[in-house]
Amino acid sequence: MLQRYIDDLKHATGTGLRMTSLVAIAGFAGFIALCFACAAIFIAMLQNHGAIAACLTIAGIFVVIAGIFGLIYAQKQKRARERAAAAARAAARAAASAPLIDPMMVATGIQVARAVGLKKLVPLLALVGVAVGYMANRNASSDSDEDENADNPDEAAGD
Repeated sequence: MLQRYIDDLKHATGTGLRMTSLVAIAGFAGFIALCFACAAIFIAMLQNHGAIAACLTIAGIFVVIAGIFGLIYAQKQKRARERAAAAARAAARAAASAPLIDPMMVATGIQVARAVGLKKLVPLLALVGVAVGYMANRNASSDSDEDENADNPDEAAGD
């Protein structure tokens, strides 16, 4: 069984290494192609319009390329922040329900049930269930209100 995990890890590592090397080779070839394209554009612009126009054209091409990659980076950062916020909300919800799952709390509950008696405890448990349901509903509605305010900037600003 352990050998199977090792073989799977070797296979995944080997596949990842091969794919990474292929992407690196493709990236290097793309870089060389871009260099030759820039040289061809520079020579054509130099012959027709002069050195200054040729340099400005190449600079413009690289400004456009940098802008495209800047936009891609900004989008990825925004998605990463959204994922982090969603993970924080999920962790907060999990932490809110953690005391109910705590083994010490369960042991205390069992001791209380033994001390009070089951017949007297059933109505009390029903009341606690209603209270927990009310609190869960209130937390869910406040989370949805925050999401709605985040979507509408006028409400979020208090206008």
